[in-house]
Amino acid sequence: MKVAKEDIPARIDSPDAVARHQPDFGDATDYGSIAAENFTLSQGTDIAALLEGLENDLCQSPHWGYVVSGALTVTYTDGSEEVDETGDMFYWPPGHTVRADEDTDFVLFSPQHEHGEVIDHIRDNMESA
Repeated sequence: MKVAKEDIPARIDSPDAVARHQPDFGDATDYGSIAAENFTLSQGTDIAALLEGLENDLCQSPHWGYVVSGALTVTYTDGSEEVDETGDMFYWPPGHTVRADEDTDFVLFSPQHEHGEVIDHIRDNMESA
């Protein structure tokens, strides 16, 4: 699920401040500590092969994030795709992979334990390649 900034409802809208608020933007119940992560991917980077060996060969950690610049295509378990671009906030549920359509900088907030295991798995696959 993604939402562009201009599509987020403004709860406060004054000449000096605008506060946009998107309710129900994913569920973090039972995940424990959250990690903040900053990623930079070069155009064409596709992490699919690095996820091989995980359940369904996909990242099984949910993520909430923001695309600072660039564009990503996220592919989900059911084969559907979503393009997240500069300025989009997003929620990726468990069961996805990512490829960079452009040089991209993005921020993730992820369950620390679950995504830590995925990052370790990716690093192990990079070392054995």
